[in-house]
Amino acid sequence: MGQADEFGDDLADFLRRVGELRAARTIPEGDLRSVLDTALFELDHVAEQLWPRFEQLAAAGGQFAARQEEQLLRAVFQRLPLPVVLMDRDTVVRRMNFAASGLTGVRAGYATGRPFAGMFAHADRAALRSQTAAVARGEGDRSLTLHLQQRPTDGIRATLTALRPGAEPHPVVLVVLQTGTSRRLPRPERHERPYGPEPDLVEATRNAALLDLLDTMTTELLSAPAGDRAALLRRAASVLHGRFADWVVADLGARQPVRTQVLGPQQESDAVDAVARQDPATCPLVVEAARGGSTALQVRPEDPDAFGRDAGDVPVLVRADVSSLLCVPLAGPEGGPVEGVVTLFRCGARLAFSLAEAQAVDVMSRHMALALRKAR
Repeated sequence: MGQADEFGDDLADFLRRVGELRAARTIPEGDLRSVLDTALFELDHVAEQLWPRFEQLAAAGGQFAARQEEQLLRAVFQRLPLPVVLMDRDTVVRRMNFAASGLTGVRAGYATGRPFAGMFAHADRAALRSQTAAVARGEGDRSLTLHLQQRPTDGIRATLTALRPGAEPHPVVLVVLQTGTSRRLPRPERHERPYGPEPDLVEATRNAALLDLLDTMTTELLSAPAGDRAALLRRAASVLHGRFADWVVADLGARQPVRTQVLGPQQESDAVDAVARQDPATCPLVVEAARGGSTALQVRPEDPDAFGRDAGDVPVLVRADVSSLLCVPLAGPEGGPVEGVVTLFRCGARLAFSLAEAQAVDVMSRHMALALRKAR
């Protein structure tokens, strides 16, 4: 505000000088030339000094007001009680408010920059992308029912409308989400604990389950018969199946991997047989893990062909309704050649693989690699 005060002082001085010039009109005509020169000097001062400074102050005030308005609109967007998502024509999330994060179970910071369609079941993704593109082209508002991959039985009504931000060349799409029922959960009572926060029993249970899984895997590897690498890998896969993953796919070898074991849901025997007949060389994730030796953890996989297609030319990830996967190369702690690849699927509404679980599988993969090398 210092520049504004300085401009006000200069303007007040100018007005006083204008008053003096008005009073000078009564002097004799012979002295009017000097008064005219002074008036022209003051006009030049206005045109060259005061007016540009006024425009600068006006622009600065407008920018400040615009920033305040933008901050207000952002706060309103975040605090809306309805789940709202702002995305582009490719469903890439630009903004997601708190209510939408609570509904989808995905943090706004994680969702930003990622396709919004990836949060939903495979059958709904193409429809959402198509309707979003139509709305962005100006073909009118649309509405459709979607199903979150983690909660496939709960339908969510998504209403799409186009917005045209003033500073952007292309329209964006605003999505309003509505569930069939709206229940307000009771707020739990808070009790003061003098010795720190309450323990997270869920996390403690998961850690105990991981330790038990590691112990079972170690026991299985140590008790496996010597010299039969395929049998050893099958026994390790049976430990992971069911209690830890819905699907376990084990491939032996790196240059020319051989599908050794496929374990899946009992009610999907046809799908299990189709994956068992699949050539591992047609699975991009398996090939990348076998050659590069890097673990892949994917939640809501975007590429349906990441694990190839079955004999019916159907993407395996779509047919198995995979919500998260782990593809782990079997390599020892000191490096060396990859002995094989193990891929784990979790499907439907089951919780996605966490980083802690991925780390546990990485430890087990090193143990499996050591056992496979010893069985050569």
